[in-house]
Amino acid sequence: MSQAEFDKAAEDVKHLKTKPADDEMLFIYSRYKQATVGDINTERPGMLDFKGKAKWDAWNELKGTSKEDAMKAYVDKVEELKKKYGI
Repeated sequence: MSQAEFDKAAEDVKHLKTKPADDEMLFIYSRYKQATVGDINTERPGMLDFKGKAKWDAWNELKGTSKEDAMKAYVDKVEELKKKYGI
């Protein structure tokens, strides 16, 4: 998985014709963060920040996943979403 393929997928996902479902968004968000930042490095958001907690939990589940594995999962999912929603 090359950085160029990852960067292209990151750009492509911004141009989908339809916004992906919440679970799909969490999947691509968490893989993107794991690939670009690594293991989660922030505190879990407060009780009333439901969206923030969902994003944090999704990213936290990937703790220990390599950058390469996260990049591959991200690119694969974006390709799937492009077929499903169009670009």
